[in-house]
Amino acid sequence: MRQSLDQFEVAFEEEAAVERLRRRQLRQRAVDRSRARRIQDTQKRGNVSFGLLLVALTVTVIVVTVVMFETLAWLMA
Repeated sequence: MRQSLDQFEVAFEEEAAVERLRRRQLRQRAVDRSRARRIQDTQKRGNVSFGLLLVALTVTVIVVTVVMFETLAWLMA
């Protein structure tokens, strides 16, 4: 009886250790997924911001060029 109780306690401790390890691994996987999502969101936002900057610069160049030539044509007339 005593030996079976000792075996039960050892088995319970082993199971508890396995459960703690599993929970720790699950927590680490959740942290890793969260970090990966955050990195992906940051990269996506960066790409959108770069695209908007590129469009803004292109529009600015076009507007300045048109205004410059219109002014030049007005001054020459």
